[in-house]
Amino acid sequence: MQFSDLHHKGDRAHAGSVVKKINALAPDFVCFTGDLIEDAKFLPETLEILSEIKAPMYGIPGNHDYWSKAPFEPISKCFAATGGAWLEDEVRVIANGKINLIGVAHLGPKHPSPPPRPGMKNILLIHYPAWAKGFDEKFDLVLAGHSHGGQVRLPFYGALMVPFLVDEYDLGLFQTKAGPLYVNAGIGWFYCPIRFNCRPEITVIEI
Repeated sequence: MQFSDLHHKGDRAHAGSVVKKINALAPDFVCFTGDLIEDAKFLPETLEILSEIKAPMYGIPGNHDYWSKAPFEPISKCFAATGGAWLEDEVRVIANGKINLIGVAHLGPKHPSPPPRPGMKNILLIHYPAWAKGFDEKFDLVLAGHSHGGQVRLPFYGALMVPFLVDEYDLGLFQTKAGPLYVNAGIGWFYCPIRFNCRPEITVIEI
């Protein structure tokens, strides 16, 4: 299961409903693809809410997690307490050795990253969708966020505007040189509290 871009700003009921939905779907593991918060003051409440997730939760930071200057140590402890991990250019072998989960944080595809492993399903977590263009390796699945799906999408047109490092990968499934890329629409919002034709998303993926 994937969720992304929580951007928690104090709406506890909304964030709590996300956790309840995740738990109701009972995933084998959860992947978070960046941007827990925009302001460090919301981090303790964010982690308190996410600690209720009843599945191993793996995640990577997004640009707002860095920009907020929040400490990553409590985030790492929260994710580890679920049985998962906060991955900063790190890898975990999960699902009884069947899945190689790679979390790329701030280095990006132009720098050395943990490589895919043969004989396993290799899943890559990135925040910026456009990074999928920069990997020479091939992965079984790449998960990204950051775009929010544009937040406002017009019929027959698509997103009015997307952030940097999204390019054409604004929402949904794409075939890239790095492998199949799925871009999640995110949970929260940035700049304007508006979503149109672009609902918050929790993605259930069967491998």
